[in-house]
Amino acid sequence: MHQGKLVFAQLMLYVPLSTFRRCVADHRGEHKVKDFSCLDQFFAMAFAQLTYRESLRDIEVNLRAQVRRLYHMGFRCQTISRNTLANANATRRWQIYADFAQHLIGLARPLYATEPFGLELDAAVYAFDASTIDLCQSVFAWAPFRSTKAAIKLHTLLDLRGNIPSFIHITDGKTHEVNVMDDLVLEPGAFCLMDRGYLDFARLFVIHEAQAFFVTRAKSNTKFKRRYSHPVDRINTTVLCDQTGVLTTYYAGKDYPTTLRRVVVKDDTGKRLVFLTNNFALKPELIADLYRQRWQVELFFKWIKQHLRIKVFFGTSENAVKTQIWIAISTYLLIAITKKRLRLDHHSLYEILQILSLSMFETIPINQLLMPPSTNSEPDFEPNQLALL
Repeated sequence: MHQGKLVFAQLMLYVPLSTFRRCVADHRGEHKVKDFSCLDQFFAMAFAQLTYRESLRDIEVNLRAQVRRLYHMGFRCQTISRNTLANANATRRWQIYADFAQHLIGLARPLYATEPFGLELDAAVYAFDASTIDLCQSVFAWAPFRSTKAAIKLHTLLDLRGNIPSFIHITDGKTHEVNVMDDLVLEPGAFCLMDRGYLDFARLFVIHEAQAFFVTRAKSNTKFKRRYSHPVDRINTTVLCDQTGVLTTYYAGKDYPTTLRRVVVKDDTGKRLVFLTNNFALKPELIADLYRQRWQVELFFKWIKQHLRIKVFFGTSENAVKTQIWIAISTYLLIAITKKRLRLDHHSLYEILQILSLSMFETIPINQLLMPPSTNSEPDFEPNQLALL
């Protein structure tokens, strides 16, 4: 007799079904579909992410072993076939799951709006970067990168409050990172942290015109003419200079015709780091501390590559690859939403994923499953053996 909901079904309760069905309807995802719906496809791929499945055959074997529990997990199909799942990944438009992931982002970000990120700053702070996922050229010919291999790039604008991605864009490996800056939409007063690979002054001026702020590093050949020098504390801080000036080369000055702030600091090894920003209000040491927070986006890429299935793909077509990536991101967001709504702040996302991966078919409530360990060191039972003399 069935007793309670399975852990997988409890987690999928946080899927907004009305929004999911609307995304499916917008892209006609279930046109001429009989049994295996888009929701079944999403559940199967989410199950693969949560339990670290390695292939379509692996998914099929594990779900067929639990065929009597499929209905209680949320599936409405009678069984799972790898051929059916492979065909769904290849033919059903990946935009369905991209739109759904964007809706989950809108649900997750308010839950983490008050999360600290290491600095006392009231404004929204984002880190923008891209990560390359290498692919086999002979199999993934649609993703050109270099002459000997293929790749895709995952461009991400990460909200540092809670490490929730607010913008994600997937391109082939040959697309340069600065081109994706044209799609960014930043609210006024927000900070965007970027490395010097994004030093395109025309696009930085667009951010400035939107009344948002950027912090980036200058290249060694950046020509900057000082107009004002502001006093700095070289003894108690690592700041060497804080200057206001303009760009002197013709094209750079034409692309960014207004003044810039240049902050030079010295790191722990004695290396000089030069930062450019359009914010003139923050202290220079805070500008340097802000840029250090950009490393969070690198840690985000490392985390999702280690704990989600986005390096080994279940299909070879562009649609299958993007479908798998967007469902992986949706799974990450579902875990983040569950963590906040169940108030599981004592666990990290890594710990939650590890515990859930071994408990998908348990019927214990998630909040009890993820209960913090007891601090009472005394055993709850009396030992049976006698004390040794």
